[in-house]
Amino acid sequence: MDTLGGAEFVPETTYLNTSTCGLLPRRAVEAVRTLAAENGTGQRDGAGSFDSVDAARASYARLVHTPVERVAVGNAVAVHVGLIAASLPPGAEVLIAEGEFSSVVTPFAVRGDLKPRYVPLESLADEVRPGTALVAVSAVQSGDGRMADLPAVRAAAATHGARTLLDVTQAAGWLPVDAGAYDYTVAGGYKFLVSPRGTSFLTVTEEAQEHLVPIHAGWVSGEDIWASTYGPVARLAHSARRFDEPTGFLAYHGAEQSLAVLEEIGVERIHPHVTALAGRFRAGLLSLGHEPVAADGSAVVAVPGLGDLQPRLVEAGVKVAVRAGNLRAAFHLYNSTADVDRALDVLAG
Repeated sequence: MDTLGGAEFVPETTYLNTSTCGLLPRRAVEAVRTLAAENGTGQRDGAGSFDSVDAARASYARLVHTPVERVAVGNAVAVHVGLIAASLPPGAEVLIAEGEFSSVVTPFAVRGDLKPRYVPLESLADEVRPGTALVAVSAVQSGDGRMADLPAVRAAAATHGARTLLDVTQAAGWLPVDAGAYDYTVAGGYKFLVSPRGTSFLTVTEEAQEHLVPIHAGWVSGEDIWASTYGPVARLAHSARRFDEPTGFLAYHGAEQSLAVLEEIGVERIHPHVTALAGRFRAGLLSLGHEPVAADGSAVVAVPGLGDLQPRLVEAGVKVAVRAGNLRAAFHLYNSTADVDRALDVLAG
């Protein structure tokens, strides 16, 4: 099975580490270089273009099947989650999966007047109760690739009147995502969205937007940006853009190109490609006597007890990670069956 990225991606290693950081396509690298050069020579009036930011916003909206008016942009998932945490009343219960990624957990924990409750991922839906204000979970767990039973979580939340927050950082870009099915979704752009660090996305349904206060609003949050540069912003954007963070233009000039590449190839092609590669890797691990964490259908494969083999793999040019004690590999559009077989060969010694 060949790669899907074609000439856009030029890995010089067997790169199986997208869950840590995705590879940038050539055109994204060139866009960042061009803007940096222009900023260094005074050729551009300002640091970058809001057109690129809006193009990235629109691409992301299409990738996760939600109206662009529901999408806010930022620099980090933790900031988006912090905005949501700030909207909850004192004493609100937030139901969270055990071992969830810190950015989804810590903004609720540090408030001190909320009630985070941690339960096993497998029983998340069963643990939603009438007093639950919010269920926060990742579509794909960072540590081991497990996937939440999202239909069951949504149904339980609807039954008990709880809002839903879904982190799609380890999913968007390879897994079909319907952001409109959740009150909030968040995504870091630098993993499976193959965008530069410093890009992140928040989606908010129209109804949920009424419950968020744009506590970090600045001039970029104004309905008319260039009329909002001095004094209090007179009119905040009517869309989710009022929740935008100040923009890192270098990152978003790259993201505009990266997300365009994903759209051109299509998640409908990427999804079966990466799941087939991950399935081949799981089967190969079992044949070697190693049992991965049960996460069929995930692009992320984790193997308990093999973390000490990561240096051997890296030395052989196979990039993987160690997370929560697991050896973790993640497959994306620029990977092939040759990559899978190379990793298995190294593990076989």
